[in-house]
Amino acid sequence: MSTLQDRPNTALVVIDFQVGVVAEAHDRAGVLGNINSLVDKARSEDVPVVWVQHSDEDMPVGSAEWEYVPELTIGESEPVVHKSYGDSFEGTDLENVLAKAGIGHLIVAGAQTDACVRSTIHGAFTRGYDVTLVSDAHTTDDLSKWGAPAPAEVIAHTNLYWQWQEAPGRKAAVTETKDVSFGK
Repeated sequence: MSTLQDRPNTALVVIDFQVGVVAEAHDRAGVLGNINSLVDKARSEDVPVVWVQHSDEDMPVGSAEWEYVPELTIGESEPVVHKSYGDSFEGTDLENVLAKAGIGHLIVAGAQTDACVRSTIHGAFTRGYDVTLVSDAHTTDDLSKWGAPAPAEVIAHTNLYWQWQEAPGRKAAVTETKDVSFGK
């Protein structure tokens, strides 16, 4: 139902599950297990998996912190989109990668909930994509000492408001890992 023409396909997008991003993440092991399940399911159904990898001055390209966590394996033919902004579309080739594969629906997992995940789901939605956020496959750090809610509350709030997101011709949804359907 996306507003993008000739884009009937779905992709799993895994955002920034990198060593330096998730070292202190809330429920890292549980979220990691769910992401691995999603990746396995996507691959078994021939659904594209697109990986997004962030870099900045604290996490430069090639550093140990920049690497994806070793528990996740990026397939040789799976695209990796390199970014330096929160929104995975800004200053990247993500749109070209998705267009080439005819993708109009994104199923999103990764980190950080209140930064790159949130920026990317909003960015995708405003660009015309249908966006499903996997409720138990995204995480964030505890930023409460700076006034943010606890991580579990940030995740719950994001899941809550995203299910009610609306725009003409687009669909937003929230689902658990066990209920993800790639529509094949």
